[in-house]
Amino acid sequence: MPLISEFFGISIFMYWNEHVPPHFHASYAEYEILVDIRDAVVLKGAFPAKQLKLVLAWCELREAELLENWDRAKEMQEMLHIDPLR
Repeated sequence: MPLISEFFGISIFMYWNEHVPPHFHASYAEYEILVDIRDAVVLKGAFPAKQLKLVLAWCELREAELLENWDRAKEMQEMLHIDPLR
């Protein structure tokens, strides 16, 4: 599971050959979520409110880069690091 970004204790991952819709996985402490890239909504899991706001804001800011990585993952190509939220 390639780590594509990290910020404020949150780790963002994307898998190769995943199911649709385009999404990424995020973890924070014992919490894990699956986030739809295009809609910036949680598909599965739960996060503390503060960290959830950070992840969803980052998703909206980085949508194009996330979708590029999604396409790379479908082709089994190396995924690119995406700048963290600052």
